[in-house]
Amino acid sequence: METANHILTNLVTKARKGNADAQSSLYHQFSKAMFNICIRMTGNRSDAEDVLQEAFIIAFKSLHQLKEEVLFGGWLRRIVVNECIKYSKKTFYWQDWDEADHKHRTDDAVEWWHEIDMTIIHQQIKSLPDGCRQVFNLYVLEDYSHKQIADNMGISEGTSKSQYYRAKQLLKERITKHIAVHG
Repeated sequence: METANHILTNLVTKARKGNADAQSSLYHQFSKAMFNICIRMTGNRSDAEDVLQEAFIIAFKSLHQLKEEVLFGGWLRRIVVNECIKYSKKTFYWQDWDEADHKHRTDDAVEWWHEIDMTIIHQQIKSLPDGCRQVFNLYVLEDYSHKQIADNMGISEGTSKSQYYRAKQLLKERITKHIAVHG
């Protein structure tokens, strides 16, 4: 692990100085994982590629702000998530769901999706309506609170909660149907 950290530190140091080969190596090392975040949050390949490209441009221009080179992956992830949020604020329409219905239901004691193959979940997350998809990703996969989501997205905390509830409901319905059809 120490060798990997040393290699990463060396690459980030060179990339910070404008070394194109080091930047290319960092891109190849991290792009697939960051692309997966982008496609989950944007819902389509074309927009995910655009957001990913913009995130890497920002990261390489801002490398001087990174205090510890070994933390590059987490730092880049925050940039990617922030770019996805910025994208969604420009393009998503937020639909309010019936909050009265939402308030009377309680969350499942155990989150049911922890039992399902991530490939199926990933496919179904991409097909969610924009607002539901964004909130679900931020809340479940990026560990944002509803308050943080509301603040970042410019929506109310109640809207964040209702979008999350609706996302869970839709995912459960769609995944259950997928499993029934495909086994």
